[in-house]
Amino acid sequence: MRRWCIGLVTLPDIMPDPFHLAICVDDLDQARGFYGGLLGCPEGRSSERWIDFDLMGHQLVVHLAERTGREQANPVDGHGVPVPHFGVVLEWEAWQAFAERLRSNGVAFVIEPYVRFAGEVGEQATLFFRDPAGNALEFKSFRDPGQLFAK
Repeated sequence: MRRWCIGLVTLPDIMPDPFHLAICVDDLDQARGFYGGLLGCPEGRSSERWIDFDLMGHQLVVHLAERTGREQANPVDGHGVPVPHFGVVLEWEAWQAFAERLRSNGVAFVIEPYVRFAGEVGEQATLFFRDPAGNALEFKSFRDPGQLFAK
């Protein structure tokens, strides 16, 4: 069994194809402390300009680069959801433990942990926060994983 980087749940030996995501950061040491320290993501290869992290079985690469592009927010369930953002869908109990871990480490939430679309199609637990470079992350969970792509 393979451990997810946050150490809360295990992945089966067979997992979906991992995604690759590259984002901009303005300080590699801060990124290392945030992704490697706070989130517990194992570090892979690195250079003076980038670091690979294992984000729950997916390849996240932080590049020392200036952010370009304009951030926006879209209204969703009464909240301004930051766009762009990225994250991972966790099992329900793992999401609860992850939210508590973030709270206990004093993470400032953009959107506090809560259940979105309660009682509706697509009901999900969600939370948003930012890394030290300002990148928005969302971690969510579905009590019923079959709701992930439900209409």
